[in-house]
Formats: sequence, structure tokens, C-alpha cells
Amino acid sequence: MLCSNMEYPKHSVGLNLAFLFLLLAGALYLCIWSSSEFATPILSFQKEMRCPLMNSTNFKASQDELETALAKASTENKTVIIAVINKAYAEQNINDETTMLDLFINSFWLGEDTKQLLDHLLLVAVDKTAYDRCQFLRLNCYKLKTDGVDFMGEKLYMSEEFIKMMWRRTWFLLEVLKRGYNFIFSDTDVMWLRNPFEKLSKDETEDLQISTDRYLGNPWNSKHMINTGFYFVRSNNKTIALFDKWFSMKDNSTGLKEQDVLLGLIQGGAMGQLGLKVRFLDTLYFSGFCQDSKDFRRVTTVHANCCKSIKAKLSDLRAVLRDWKNFTMFDEREGDLNGTYTFRWTRHSGCLKSWR
Repeated sequence: MLCSNMEYPKHSVGLNLAFLFLLLAGALYLCIWSSSEFATPILSFQKEMRCPLMNSTNFKASQDELETALAKASTENKTVIIAVINKAYAEQNINDETTMLDLFINSFWLGEDTKQLLDHLLLVAVDKTAYDRCQFLRLNCYKLKTDGVDFMGEKLYMSEEFIKMMWRRTWFLLEVLKRGYNFIFSDTDVMWLRNPFEKLSKDETEDLQISTDRYLGNPWNSKHMINTGFYFVRSNNKTIALFDKWFSMKDNSTGLKEQDVLLGLIQGGAMGQLGLKVRFLDTLYFSGFCQDSKDFRRVTTVHANCCKSIKAKLSDLRAVLRDWKNFTMFDEREGDLNGTYTFRWTRHSGCLKSWR
């Protein structure tokens, strides 16, 4: 039988109140202690604790999307390969046999010691179509958002939209450097026939290694006509300062593409002022349509420079990959060529006509 007027011992009530007080005090202490940036939680659940007496803001900082993408594509020494794509380079037109992006990726498959480099390639998409295509191909993808600017269509060389896109690219690459990542930047109209890391200088005192339209015979000659379609940059205070200065000149360089502005900085002595060491790459290894490599055994990349339209580039780059496949098949079949057969590139007729 239960009695409604049952009395509990006074000492029992006192003990319950004391226990409750200690429990609340302990919980408050844990909340305050675990919020300290120097504290290391000793219990796994403490990471998820939220203190009702403090601000309700979620203190669990999520890694931002760019850092996540860079970390995923990075090598052990924080180096990534970066290419920027838009709809015009990623989506196949009804009259085209392929896309620039497909040719770019195919070159990694056909090249020597290049397949594994796809793991370290980060495709930066400037529109939804390009991003969706990148994801469909199961590559490392990042969507670069630019409010109020349409980068979807083909940007003809030196058009206003082309120049805007090049500067947006420069801003993005500055952000990558600030996060401590070295990178090779490559246009998607560059065919990777061999692993470029094997031909780039491993001297860590060299801050920037950049391709040239025509090689002048001296890797330190600042008179080279540079090409920002392929270059390697080490992340340090000097290169960050260079890219910061470079991008800051955007609004005072009307009608100039970013490559012209960087060339002006190089030839104006900015590299010496910033303490940078720059190597200009030999077209024997890092070639292009402006100046073909003369040696199939040493060529590393081929860039569709000196060309105006995507259609022309597609036609001539398909020829480059055919030439490369013919060379590799002949070399495998015949072994050492012993200088008895000389391979030559197919004439870049599409790009030559694109200027008319």
C-alpha cells in the first residue's frame, strides 16, 4: 500500500541535491573546457557536444570545398596539376568528333608514364555543364563560381570574354599558392605525351618554370616569349607576391591578356626585384604549334598555341595523337630506330587556316 504522505529521510534529499549540483557543475566545466582551442578531448563524444549556456553556433568547422579538392588531388609534397574547363571545351558539338577535354584526357592514357598523373589532376569547371562532365568522367572536380559572368561558350583568342576568363584563372591560381600548394597549370589543349615531372628541374631554388612559344637556347634568357598555357610554380612567399602583383594589374591593363602582363613583369625586371628564379622551358621537350619539337623521343608536351579556334585545335590535336601513336607503335615493333627513320609532325593546317 502506497501512502501519499510518505516522508523521505532528510539526509536522502540533501544527498540528491548535492549530487545534482555536482552533475550540473561537471557538465558546465566540460562544455567550457572542450571549447578551448588548446584542449584535446579525452572522450570521443566531446567533439559533438553543444553547450546550452553558450552561443548555439555550430563550432565544428567544415573544410571548405577548394581545400578538400586540392587535398584529394595533391601528391605527397602538396603538388597538383590544374586545368580550367568550360562548356565549349567539355561538351561535344553535333558536328565534332570529340571534345577538347576528351583529347586532353586521352593524351594521359596514350602517353608514357602519364596515366597515374590523372589522380593528381584537378579540373576547375567555370560552369555547370563542364562540372557535370567532369563528374561523369569521375575525375577530381572543382566548380569555380563567378557571379554575373557567363564563361560557357567559346572564348575566341583576345576577345573581351577571353581576357576576363584568363584573369579569373589567375586569381584562382593565386588562391592555390596561398594555400601552400605547388602546381603545374596546363591548358586542356596541351597533350601530355610523357611525364613532365621527369623533365622539369628539381632544383627547389627555381620558383617558376614556364613554357615558351620559341626557345632561344638559354633557359635564363628573359627575352623569351612566354606561354601561360603550361607552367610549374612552387608555392612560397616570392611566387605569392608575384601572382598578387600580377593580378593587381588587371584593371590597368585594358586590352591585354594576363600573359602579356606577366611578360611585361618579367622583361621589366620584376623577377629580380622579388628575388624569383625563372626557367624558360625548351620546346624540344615542351613544344607547341609555334615551334614543333624536333625529336619524338624527347617531346613531353604539345600545345596547340599559335591557333585561334577550338575547331582548328581539335583537328590538329587529333593529328598530334595519331602521329604519337604511329611513333610508339613503330618504336615497339622495330626497337631502336638507330636513326634510320625520322618521324615528322603532321602539318598544323587547321590552325594555320584559323588566322585567315
